[in-house]
Amino acid sequence: MNRITQCLHGKGTISSMMAGSDKKEIRQEYLAYSPVIRPVIFWNLTGRCNLSCMHCYNSSGSDQESYTELTTDEAHSFIDDCAGLNVPVILFSGGEPLLRSDLFELATHAKEKRIKTALSTNGTLITQEIAEKIRESGIGYVGISLDGATSKTHDRFRNCQGAFDPAIRAFSYCKDAKIRCGVRVTLTKANYHELKDLIDLSLTIGACRFCLYWLVPSGRGTGSYVNQQLSASEVFSALDLLYEYASKTDPSVIEFLTVDGPQDAIHLLSLMEQKNSPDLPDARSLIASMKGGCSAGIRVASVTQHGDVYPCQFAQIPECHVGSIRTRKFSELWNDQDNPVLKRFRNKKEMLKGRCASCSYLDLCGGGCRVRAFFQKKDFSDDDPFCFIKD
Repeated sequence: MNRITQCLHGKGTISSMMAGSDKKEIRQEYLAYSPVIRPVIFWNLTGRCNLSCMHCYNSSGSDQESYTELTTDEAHSFIDDCAGLNVPVILFSGGEPLLRSDLFELATHAKEKRIKTALSTNGTLITQEIAEKIRESGIGYVGISLDGATSKTHDRFRNCQGAFDPAIRAFSYCKDAKIRCGVRVTLTKANYHELKDLIDLSLTIGACRFCLYWLVPSGRGTGSYVNQQLSASEVFSALDLLYEYASKTDPSVIEFLTVDGPQDAIHLLSLMEQKNSPDLPDARSLIASMKGGCSAGIRVASVTQHGDVYPCQFAQIPECHVGSIRTRKFSELWNDQDNPVLKRFRNKKEMLKGRCASCSYLDLCGGGCRVRAFFQKKDFSDDDPFCFIKD
């Protein structure tokens, strides 16, 4: 995770984050840089969804069954186990998590166990009443997916005509309910041309966060990955635009960040150097504290609607299956030092080869995304094909 705004506005040190707070707890938005290794859980509560997005990593849709999903009792037990492990955040995702009738019951239970929660949604099912329930259940942040600044582009991504307007209204409902709400966008060749307009729209609707995801070959995203992935020049242009907005925008208004491209931090530091940013030393320190970019299997874990555990939400393939919480507690799986999948992700720098192994930026980037590397040549040790860094 590349936190552009934090690095550009004098918040680039762990000490500045911790100032005036309990030293044992780092605020939710800074967890990626925490020295405490506790996973943020991306929990796909359901595979059911009222949309059928072209890039969905979980291949969710209306054709998914509910009877194989974790029961409410199983979900409660999982939350209890997470509490015992001191998991800091559970992000409810899907599918569309609002289709789970027990969502607010589970969120309330997590709150009682002192676990922070967030919601990842397409926004179309949020009404004023639902927004109030979100707030009452203790969910502290809602990320709503917007994949275009126009209904034409967004609806094409979502494979549903009429998905754009209710998603936009959801921001208003969340704002009225005093819920922090941000934009999540997956940038591809199909919406790259609308990035500036999408940022402007996010500012207009009051989003407090603009989170840009790069396309990862997972789920339905594998079908369009080769033709829709951006080129190096397009990635640079997108990063330059985010830098420009983050530089001139009050950080209390909106935060800009990118996900799924650990190498983004290298470009960010280069831009800060070119601009003679006074925050460059602190930014370097902050990025270095992540010890290699990608948090999969270290500070991030993914649990599916069936209880299967993976290093991250994009690694839901047989080769990355850690285990099942239906047969073994998550805490036991997570702390199993001999688990071959977790060992591979936690020690990924040791197994790298090719350009990644010899790259001078390896300590900052950590070798990029291993899911993309595996997709390219069926080899977890191979180069990340998305990398735009030149020798």
